[in-house]
Amino acid sequence: MIAPDDPFAPLGHRFAEPWHAQTLAAAHALVDEGHATPAQWADALGAALARAAVQGAPDTEDTYYLAALEALESLAPLDPAQLSDRKSEWRDAYLRTPHGQPVTL
Repeated sequence: MIAPDDPFAPLGHRFAEPWHAQTLAAAHALVDEGHATPAQWADALGAALARAAVQGAPDTEDTYYLAALEALESLAPLDPAQLSDRKSEWRDAYLRTPHGQPVTL
């Protein structure tokens, strides 16, 4: 059972999109591998959600998971250039992948 204060727990204990689950799984791995503490994850997620609220983002699952992705990126053990390169690689892979097929690098 998921504890109510678990920072990795999905909203409503379900995922609307596969990337939602993947984002939280990546955050969990980041903590498990010692790149961040649970408190650092919770702080980064809270800060990203606060920024979204200030920017007028609606209180929706998409806003939550986009904030989770932002928090994950802020804690990732990559420098900004590496992160930018990786995003470009994924974007290019996505654009060359036929509809309905899995995206691979």
